[in-house]
Amino acid sequence: MNDQLYNKKGKEDLEKDLDNEMFRRITLSFYKYVELKKLDDFRSRLYRDFIDLNVLGRVYISQEGINAQISIPQDQYSNFTDYIYTFKEFENIQIKMAVQEGSSFYKLTVKIKNEIVAYNINKNSYDMNNVGKHLNPIEFNKELSKPDSIIVDMRNHYESEVGHFKNALIPDIDRSQDLLKEIKKLLNGKEDKKILLYCTGGIRCEKASSFLIKNDFKDVNQLNGGIINYSHEIKKNKIKSEFIGKNFVFDARMGERITSDIISNCHQCGHTSDIHTNCSNDLCHLLFIQCEQCDEKFKGCCCIECLDYYNLDEKNKKKKKGEFLEFNDKRLKGKVKPKLYDILN
Repeated sequence: MNDQLYNKKGKEDLEKDLDNEMFRRITLSFYKYVELKKLDDFRSRLYRDFIDLNVLGRVYISQEGINAQISIPQDQYSNFTDYIYTFKEFENIQIKMAVQEGSSFYKLTVKIKNEIVAYNINKNSYDMNNVGKHLNPIEFNKELSKPDSIIVDMRNHYESEVGHFKNALIPDIDRSQDLLKEIKKLLNGKEDKKILLYCTGGIRCEKASSFLIKNDFKDVNQLNGGIINYSHEIKKNKIKSEFIGKNFVFDARMGERITSDIISNCHQCGHTSDIHTNCSNDLCHLLFIQCEQCDEKFKGCCCIECLDYYNLDEKNKKKKKGEFLEFNDKRLKGKVKPKLYDILN
């Protein structure tokens, strides 16, 4: 495939390009389960056309559809939506604007995947022609208030940790591959109950709802457009939000403020915080929550070991690299959050 279909710049140059832009960007997301063919050609066309439209972001395509989170120049919005709607496959696709703007993406990536959400389940365990009922935010709020409804968060634990719907069932998993199996286990014996699913933008609920229906759940519903659409609609209609905290997002913003509630704590000292960060140590990059005080104390690192390595000069980093990687491999296999040190001590 032609090399021009991939970004060649390093992160520093990409960040510099973004800083030098003289226009405002907006962040968008969209998805659709629809049959796509000739994926190599389709991928090449999307990449070239998105570059022409100055699109940054992450786009996954597969035979089952498209999943995109992108950033575009604000003045290109009409041109971009007109372009997307030229594809017959994407008729009526819902394009959602971010709740809270910021520098979200630095480059464009368009990849061919086996699935647009990596559940890794057998194709016989779902039928995308039979999915849950889509509820708008007002309908969803109404169903939330019913005592027999079961609200299920279809996201990873680190997403729901900083924000979720009140009384939601929250699975303790950190990989999409584990989610549906865990949800089925948590809902065992509740096949006749009203199930209310929600996720960031709606995509994870599509296949999840189909999976539950295939497994004999009788009343499966999902929040149309996810938390993103919910936030826009409740503000527009001046309705109280039943979602509290932040909406975690998979880009440089790391989150969108939905309500002022801070429901999580710093993983290092336990103080109130919902600021996600990646460990400053390039050999670690653990995703964790860190308050401003711990950020200053540990220089953005997740633990003393990472801080010690981070502070080494380049010569000693090379010498200690193997030793540190061995330590980190053992630690992360245990999925240990860095609740290790108290800044008050």
